[in-house]
Amino acid sequence: MKTIQELDVYKLSESLSDVIWSLYDKWDYKAKHTIGLQVIRSADSIAANLAEGFGRFSAPDRKKFYLYSRGSFEETKCWLRKAIRRKILIDADEKAISLIVNELGPKLNAFISKTTKANMS
Repeated sequence: MKTIQELDVYKLSESLSDVIWSLYDKWDYKAKHTIGLQVIRSADSIAANLAEGFGRFSAPDRKKFYLYSRGSFEETKCWLRKAIRRKILIDADEKAISLIVNELGPKLNAFISKTTKANMS
């Protein structure tokens, strides 16, 4: 059995939060203390909830945390859209984040679907 750190969905979620973490340092005070802190927390929560769910014993517990992870992913996208509209992210940063987001979303949904169906069989 794989560890959580070996799963693509987890690796992508860690990559997204690491990219956001590094971009934060470039932002001005206003951006850091409004959008910045929120987007870091929500992005970190994606991987954290995947890990917590992975460590749970029962299928309903695992599913609950995987769904929390998806909620954090949607929240992260919301903050990133605000950062783009407000010109906090430059084009190169936006493209780097979009690549990860566009890959993570479907993998996260597939992971949740697969683990939910596997536990119902």
